[in-house]
Amino acid sequence: MTINVERDFELVTLEITGRLDTTTAPNLESVVNELSENTKELVFDMSGVEYISSAGIRVLLGAYKKMNSHQGKMRIEKANDMVREVFEMTGLSDMLE
Repeated sequence: MTINVERDFELVTLEITGRLDTTTAPNLESVVNELSENTKELVFDMSGVEYISSAGIRVLLGAYKKMNSHQGKMRIEKANDMVREVFEMTGLSDMLE
């Protein structure tokens, strides 16, 4: 998995490519944990994600809680059909755009 981080003032976009699973989720979690409280909007570009496991879902939920704790917003964009299906099954589809 690769993570491309783009910063534009208070907006951070994380472009993720590859598999988001138990092996790679800690890398994404580290990137999310390093975000400053000045980040007001966090976007996950999932266009390159081939697979997401429960470990990946856990990291996304943690990011959502972190953003909510300082009145920030989070959204997930460009998820493929397989990833969308996982989000629908887990009730996370509300985060999708």
